[in-house]
Amino acid sequence: MTNKTIIITGASSGIGLALAKHLASKGANLVLGARKYISLCEIAEQLEKEYRVRAVAVACDVSNEEDCKQLINQALLTFGRIDVLINNAGISMRALFKDLDLTVLKQLMDVNFWGTVYCTKYALPSLLEHGGSVVGVSSIAGYRGLPGRTGYSASKFAMNGFMESLRVENLKTHLHVMLACPGFTASNIRNTALNQDGQQFGETSMEEEKMMTAEEVAERIVKGIAQRKRTLILTGQGKLAVLMNKLVPAWVDKKVFALFAKEKNPLIK
Repeated sequence: MTNKTIIITGASSGIGLALAKHLASKGANLVLGARKYISLCEIAEQLEKEYRVRAVAVACDVSNEEDCKQLINQALLTFGRIDVLINNAGISMRALFKDLDLTVLKQLMDVNFWGTVYCTKYALPSLLEHGGSVVGVSSIAGYRGLPGRTGYSASKFAMNGFMESLRVENLKTHLHVMLACPGFTASNIRNTALNQDGQQFGETSMEEEKMMTAEEVAERIVKGIAQRKRTLILTGQGKLAVLMNKLVPAWVDKKVFALFAKEKNPLIK
């Protein structure tokens, strides 16, 4: 990763921040995108000081196409090339569909799916020129619909389909396309998940201390990029869920129901 130019969206916290730190430790030059610009500037300054790399902070709401275009343009203006694009920015939700304001579902699609599409579209020429990598940080929810997460699962299914199509289109080019699917990861994504009215919950519904850390996820993703992996499913539970969903989906329905019925203040009982 030394001297590679790597763009990370959603870089101000969670997996995105862990990726930024891990890649900086490997000598990569970083372009960090997120809405929290002040925090992002502080992160970029800290990374430059600690790891002696270059890190650029760009205010970016990935649901806005123009913001995504400016993020990519800034990377090209500063470094002249893009080697890796990590589409990490994402939001979640927690509400039953029958209670859900449909604007919440639209917001999930705008950030999780369209943010990936916009950034990939504008970065693609440079990625193709340099045989680079485009990464989608997806989820097991992109393989298996989860209760109370209709918008989240839909957006991740859409991301998976987009990335797979892009991969097939580029079988004869040098573009590397990788889907990374963490299982439950200890981060702030459940704290910032949207409720039925589009407001942030502000607290998690699960036991975060039992989950894989963002740092572990970041390390595995970076290794996958280096090895030009096709797909990363990062937990045993996730691999089992994907496999069993193909073989006995009705049985998995019951297991998923039982799992989510154990949440704090469960939506299903």
